[in-house]
Amino acid sequence: MARPVLRTRLCDILDIEYPVILAGMGGVATAELVAAVSEAGGLGGLGGIYREGPEYLRQQIRQTRDLTSKPFSVNLWVFLLDVAPQFLDVCIEEKVPSVTLTFGDPGEYARRAKDAGIRVLHQVQTVAAAKRAAEAGVDVIIAQGGEGGGHTGSVATIALVPQAVDVAGDIPVIAAGGIADGRGLVAALALGAQGVIMGTRFVAAEECIAHPRFKEAFVRAAARDAMPTTQFDPSLPTIPVRAILNEGTKDFNRLQLDLLNKVKAGEVPREEAQVKLEEFWVGALRRAVVEGDVEHGSLMAGQSVAFVKKIQPVREILDDLVGGAEAALARMAGEG
Repeated sequence: MARPVLRTRLCDILDIEYPVILAGMGGVATAELVAAVSEAGGLGGLGGIYREGPEYLRQQIRQTRDLTSKPFSVNLWVFLLDVAPQFLDVCIEEKVPSVTLTFGDPGEYARRAKDAGIRVLHQVQTVAAAKRAAEAGVDVIIAQGGEGGGHTGSVATIALVPQAVDVAGDIPVIAAGGIADGRGLVAALALGAQGVIMGTRFVAAEECIAHPRFKEAFVRAAARDAMPTTQFDPSLPTIPVRAILNEGTKDFNRLQLDLLNKVKAGEVPREEAQVKLEEFWVGALRRAVVEGDVEHGSLMAGQSVAFVKKIQPVREILDDLVGGAEAALARMAGEG
């Protein structure tokens, strides 16, 4: 059982043993990994927006339920729900325990989910977004620091989390970005968070379906290898993507510059350019995760990749995390 100091109010809200959540990583956080994290005492996070469409999400939800009876969450991007609300429809129809919204105003979608009895977590990258989430009445706010992998923000976790806590009121805050061991969990609790989200560390789980070469790239990488993409011009806004540097990152930057020039010349509408940039990541991630192309595929990873030393079962990863947190607390208390 978790020590009392590690069992926060978040655990009661989400009905989990440990205040640890799997990030809903697209293409990686499939039913197998989600169920393993939930079975081990955390909250599995299912990647919710699939190019295969809403019915594929339904299949993943049902497969997760075949593997575990414990709670899990479904990750949904708000700006994609604006054009494909059917993904949320599926979550409501399947009565999932919770949804995790991100990248946009949660208002309308949070209300729909809560009216259906679904818990709503909302991920933010700024203090202003945390305020909007609190006003929208979400159940949990996730403060995602720029150290996180994949699509992320620019404010560091240690600076963002306490500010988010200050504006969240009674709403619990979860820290995300750069956390991969027990020391990180304790640090997050000290900042006022009631739990953590980890993605990068769980990529190297045995239960993760990713190609072996994809996982091995994480084991070999250092923190400085995981860098965010360049924002060349605000006229073509893109969400920064932190990934292990490779030819795929260079390919994206070249594509971004080419599309930016075409937007400025009036040859391509800005909205179409943004869609093409997101489509790049979908294809690049598939090449890396499914095909094992670690040169031109996308190796989305946070700076916590430095803590990924080996491939382990999910339960071992969680045991190491909790044990490390207990050891850190003992050292702080002068017990070790």
